[in-house]
Amino acid sequence: MSITPLEQLDAPAVVARLGEFGIDAGRVVSGVQAFRVVYRTIAPDGAPTTASSLVAVPQTAPGGRLRLVSWQHGTSVYKAGAASMSAESSDRAVAYFFAAAGDVVSAPDYLGLGVGPGTHPYDHHESAVTASVDALRVARSVPGVVDKELDPKVLITGFSQGGPVTMALGKALHDGAEPTFRVGALAPIAGPYDFSGTVAAARSGKIAHATGYLAYLTVAWNRIHHLYDDPAEAFRPPYDHSVEALFDGTHPYEEIGSTLPTTLPELFTPTFLDQLQHPTGALHEALSAADATCDWASNVPVRIYHASGDLDVPVANAEFCRRALAEHGAVADVVQLGEMEHGDSMSAALPLVMDQFAAG
Repeated sequence: MSITPLEQLDAPAVVARLGEFGIDAGRVVSGVQAFRVVYRTIAPDGAPTTASSLVAVPQTAPGGRLRLVSWQHGTSVYKAGAASMSAESSDRAVAYFFAAAGDVVSAPDYLGLGVGPGTHPYDHHESAVTASVDALRVARSVPGVVDKELDPKVLITGFSQGGPVTMALGKALHDGAEPTFRVGALAPIAGPYDFSGTVAAARSGKIAHATGYLAYLTVAWNRIHHLYDDPAEAFRPPYDHSVEALFDGTHPYEEIGSTLPTTLPELFTPTFLDQLQHPTGALHEALSAADATCDWASNVPVRIYHASGDLDVPVANAEFCRRALAEHGAVADVVQLGEMEHGDSMSAALPLVMDQFAAG
């Protein structure tokens, strides 16, 4: 394990940083210190590997035990853009939002992002959970935390891809993945909990940025679930020769977006488009597993935040999660954020999430 200091910002600097991302700065009471932590974890196949995370610590800690927030980030394709790597990361700004209010924040980059080796297993919830649990463990060793007492109740929140990971991490801690921690609160934002339904909507052209999402998912899941033997089985020329390399972690969003076509029939073969619409075999099994992140009995209240104007992740996902939790007797509420776009829903939800965490 290694710990590298990254930034130290006083309160006015935190206010300025949050303002760059449209995040409410009215809760700032402290400056923050940030560290990159590189730690041991496991790969999807169980092999040992390493991952990186950002840990943000308040400069002026409140009295008593420090609260621990786990932030689960949204879709990210670029290693150098991860929270532990870039001061321009919105996920780093979110970590500062909570840390400047007095909380310790663990923000894992997940596997294959930040300084983690290899490629990112996008939307593979199991490996995101193990990386997040291990990130929580090592957060206790960071300066400003190591000599303090942490509240064992972890406050878990995340955006987009991080919405289902929030729920899956909550279940893992509920089931005893790390006995020193338990779930304090769950606050997923704009997540695709009905993963099969969201993929079907993307295949039908009912969500924005469908080519990017589905290309990333197909490449990443093929590495884990073996969806095809040759890229030409899934992707049309010329993308069959280039798409896998696009998602190797070295290309930013802008480059990928300008390279991919705008429509799915230009990108995928007819056979694979049919597979996305009517999944069978390994794809069907992977989608079924991804659908289950809300399928458990949480013993803490859950608030599911979503915007009705979200064009990337249909708002019906929020009700899907609430209903799945309710079927197990869990208490869950959907908080409607209004007619705003996917990206705007994160900053709109954060003050509400902080209020939820403060209420206990």
